[in-house]
Amino acid sequence: MAERGATAAEVGATIQQGEGFPAKFDRNGFRRNFAVKGTWQGRPYQNKQIELFAVKEGDDWVVLTVIVKYF
Repeated sequence: MAERGATAAEVGATIQQGEGFPAKFDRNGFRRNFAVKGTWQGRPYQNKQIELFAVKEGDDWVVLTVIVKYF
């Protein structure tokens, strides 16, 4: 997660407030855009999109993969 530039707060916000969609293997996907100005690997960006895949275990979500897109 950190290697891709996502924070735990952003991942939590993506699950709670992002768009949910079904994924393969009975998993759930979540996607959310964040309007933040910054740089990633020396390149400026205006928006960051967090997309993640998770499974529900009891009352909790177990995040399997986090994908971050900068634009």
